[in-house]
Amino acid sequence: MPDLPGAREALIAPRGWGFLTPMRLGMLAIIVATVLVWLTPGRADAQGAWTPQCDVHEQAFAGAGLANAVSVYTMEWAPFGPAEWGWVTYVPLLQKELGTDCQAGSPDFAEALSRFQARYGLTATGVFDAATFEVLKGVLQERRPFIQARLRDECPNPPPIRMLGYLVESEEHADRLTRLLRRDVLDAYRRMVAAARAEVPEIDANRELLQIFSGFRDPEADAARCAAQGNCDGLRRAVCSAHRTGTAVDLYVGQLFDFGVDNTSVASRQHMSQGATYRWLVKNAGRFGFVPYLYEPWHWEWVDPNGQTLISE
Repeated sequence: MPDLPGAREALIAPRGWGFLTPMRLGMLAIIVATVLVWLTPGRADAQGAWTPQCDVHEQAFAGAGLANAVSVYTMEWAPFGPAEWGWVTYVPLLQKELGTDCQAGSPDFAEALSRFQARYGLTATGVFDAATFEVLKGVLQERRPFIQARLRDECPNPPPIRMLGYLVESEEHADRLTRLLRRDVLDAYRRMVAAARAEVPEIDANRELLQIFSGFRDPEADAARCAAQGNCDGLRRAVCSAHRTGTAVDLYVGQLFDFGVDNTSVASRQHMSQGATYRWLVKNAGRFGFVPYLYEPWHWEWVDPNGQTLISE
């Protein structure tokens, strides 16, 4: 492991919690991240299988890998407005897009990231930064037909009632009951849940995981609820939500104690993104037609393979 200047001094401190200054906390985070990268030969996936150490490109990308190992927990930025520390929340989606299971601090992750950067006209450093994130965000948004409709200033009409099917009780999360989804989406959801339970023991053991806490929302009722509760981003969001299409689902993927199932705080979203349920969805939801929303680990939208995702009558 390389010598880190200041590491010894950061660990030598008087007794008591007062010694944990922001500078020392930052140094400790760097030390821990570096030790994990250099000493961990691999990591377990959702099924407990170990992947080999990702150091094939160590000679060319060791420096970039080390920079990522530090910034993944310490980078100060504001990708969605509020300040965030690190980018570990977005690592599963990045790994999926890069086609790698390597850890964010490994040379091979950096090499894959450099190829992604080059593909989209960025400087191919292999080091994660805000510009790289903006490209990732754009790529993922382009896969959401609802977002593309909104960019055209269109608000898709809700589907006719005949196209909606009822969830059964075991599919609804008690935190916020929902009732309806488009029938084709409901069928895809059920096939996806069956696969997840068959493939991931943790999901199979906890039937609360992957339950739906929000599905189809009637536009008028949604607007009234948002106005009454005062928790929506203005009437535009209330009147034109992706949930009006009957193709969007909010899935229970776990939660921090005393935090809501859709709490958007940094700690809440980070906790969700590191769980086996979310990681399985990132890798496998596409098999069933579902695409993610980068900011909300619980929100997924179904994309009809026949191109008829959004109903407009």
